[in-house]
Amino acid sequence: MAGSKKNKSKKLHASSHIPIPPPPMEDDELMNDLMAQLDSQDAVVQGESATVLNEIHLQKVASGDKLDGVPPGKHDSKARYKARQARRAAALAEQYTPSDPEADARLRQQAEDEERIIKRTCDELNVELFEITPDGHCLFSAVADQLALLGILPQEKASYATCRHAAADYIQLHPDDFLPFLPAAGGEDSLGATSNTGLMSRFEFDKYCSTIRNTGAWGGEPEILALCRAYSVPIHVIQGTTPSIVIHHPSGDPGRGSIQDGKVVRISYHRRMYGLGEHYNSLRPKSGGGKVLASLKSALTS
Repeated sequence: MAGSKKNKSKKLHASSHIPIPPPPMEDDELMNDLMAQLDSQDAVVQGESATVLNEIHLQKVASGDKLDGVPPGKHDSKARYKARQARRAAALAEQYTPSDPEADARLRQQAEDEERIIKRTCDELNVELFEITPDGHCLFSAVADQLALLGILPQEKASYATCRHAAADYIQLHPDDFLPFLPAAGGEDSLGATSNTGLMSRFEFDKYCSTIRNTGAWGGEPEILALCRAYSVPIHVIQGTTPSIVIHHPSGDPGRGSIQDGKVVRISYHRRMYGLGEHYNSLRPKSGGGKVLASLKSALTS
C-alpha cells in the first residue's frame, strides 16, 4: 500500500475514542484502499477497514439513498461492483468483534488450518498457488489462467470475460442440467418461482445467465461444472476441508476420458484465507517438475 494511502486511511481510525467521520463517497482512491485492506490477513486492519466502510453504508441508508448503494442512473458495472463490496463490508463489520480475542484467535486458526491443508495438497501435486485478484471474477480468472497454461485457450483470449461467456452460454443451452440446482431468489413462495418447487422460472433462469455473463457476480459450483463441460476438461478444486480435492469431470464420470486427455485444470478454493470471504486461485506447476517426472519413471521401472 502506498504511504499516502496508508496515512490517509490511518487518520480515519487512529483513535477509538474519537468518532470516525465517514469519508466522502466520491473519494474513489480511499474507497479502493479500504476495500484492499479487507483482504489483509491482519484481523485488526481488516476490522478497522470494515468498520469505516460500514459507517459509509449506514450514512447512505440514513440519508435516504438506495440500499443497494447504486445511485439512480448509475448502473454500470463499476457502480454495481462498489455496491456489492460495500454490502459485503457491512456484513463483515457486523460479524467482526475486535473486543473478542477468542473469536479472533479462532478465525486465525481456521485460516491457518485451511492454508496448511491446501499447501500440503499442492505439495503432493507439485503445484503452487498463483494469486488471482479478489474482484468478483476470481473463479473465471483462475480457470482462464489454467486454460492458457494448458494451451486450451490462446493467451490473448484467456480472460474472465471469455470464461464468463462460456459458462453462461453453456448453462443457458442446457437448462435441464442446471435448473434443478438453481433455487428461486426467494424460495418456492417467491414471485416468479415455478409452482411448488422453489426453482427458478425460465425468466429467472435467463436473467441468471445474463448476470453471470455480463456482471461481476461470483461464480460457484454451477459455473465450474459448466466450464468443465464447455471446455471438455476436468476441473479439480483443492480446498481446506474434506475431501481435499473436489473433481468435476466433463462426462460426470471421473473414470472416463475426455476430449482434453491428460489435461486437468487445478484451482484452489479459499473460505477463510481472504477478508472478503470465498475466493479462487489458480494452481500452477512448480519449477523443477522434471525432477518429479524422473523420480516417477524410476519408481515405475524399479
